[in-house]
Formats: sequence, structure tokens, C-alpha cells
Amino acid sequence: MNSQNTLDFLIVDDDPTLAAMLERALKRRQFSCAIAQDAHQALQLIEQFFIAKAIVDLKLGNDSGLQLIRELKIKSPDLQIVMLTGYSSISTAVEAVKSGAINYLCKPADTDEILAAFGQEPISELQEMNYTPLSVDRLEWEHIQKVLQENNGNISATARALGMHRRTLQRKLQKRPVKQ
Repeated sequence: MNSQNTLDFLIVDDDPTLAAMLERALKRRQFSCAIAQDAHQALQLIEQFFIAKAIVDLKLGNDSGLQLIRELKIKSPDLQIVMLTGYSSISTAVEAVKSGAINYLCKPADTDEILAAFGQEPISELQEMNYTPLSVDRLEWEHIQKVLQENNGNISATARALGMHRRTLQRKLQKRPVKQ
């Protein structure tokens, strides 16, 4: 494949403003980039170009970034992927790494943090971390995310499993995740 069919980065995010800002920042650092706003576009680009690295958002409209990671790794096993999300949870981080991501970052993450995430060794579930107990609010957020993932994103089924009203769950999910 010639250099015209090679890209340094694929940015997969349904937020066009964020994707364009990230693309500009990477191009200023002399990286070649392409943007996909959904899984379908990302899979088309991976077939057209040799892409070294991908930055994938967790939520892509109706598509799942976790499922996209699996599909990208099937089509391009050497592709390095960092998942970027505004809805972080331990369960999705573990799932992203199991699916093939080398790292997982919470939004907002600047370009330097994203580039540093690609430079790190792959995350190991066995890596020791400094243990800091989570707050009750953060534990609730993590549990809701885990049950939501188990129910394939189905709000009604998740609300039933948690024993709460669907609207209450929707309000909780609209809030930003609690830091620690």
C-alpha cells in the first residue's frame, strides 16, 4: 500500500465539533487524520486506508463504540485504539480493553493526553492501582452503568432490574458521572 492510502489517525465521534477540533490539533502535529461520525463510516475508512491508530467514542448515536472496537480489530488486528468517553465507568473500561482498546480516557481529554495514551503499555487488568474507596454516588453510577451494559442499553429493562422508575433512571443517566 502506498503512503497515499495510509492515515495516522481515525477519529470516530458523533460530535462533529469535537472531532474537528481533535483533527485540527493532530494535523498541527503533522499527523494525517480522517473522521467518521458512525460505525459504518469507520468501517468503510478502515477498508480504504491503512490506519495506525483510532480514537473511538463510547456512544456513537445509535452505535456502540465497544462493538465498533471489536469490528475494527477483526478488520485490522494491528490497529491501536483508545476509547474516549464522557460516560466513564469501570465496567465499560474493562470491556473496552477486553475488546481490544489499549487505553480508555474520560472526556474532556486534550490532545497531549490522547497521544500519551497511545504511548503507554496496554492496560492490564492485573496492574496494581492506588486504592481509593469510591464515593456512594460514584458506586451508584458504576452499578447503573454495569446493569445498563448487561441489558444492552435498554433503559426500561435496566430500570426494572434496578427496581426504579424508568424516568428516574433517565434523569440519573443524563447527569455527568460523579468524580470519585
